[in-house]
Amino acid sequence: MASIDSIKLSEYTRILKLARKPSKEEFTVIAKVAGAGILLIGFIGFLIYLVLTEIPRGIM
Repeated sequence: MASIDSIKLSEYTRILKLARKPSKEEFTVIAKVAGAGILLIGFIGFLIYLVLTEIPRGIM
């Protein structure tokens, strides 16, 4: 069991050694893309809400 844990730990440390801090430009691009994705998903959810709740009320 100890050997399996040490293998996992060595994989994590290897990944952390390869990781680096993003530049300011990289960070802003990633933040903009993530924000746009969140807004898009929220807008799609709002449209689904309108279709399923408000439109049937208007028909009846």
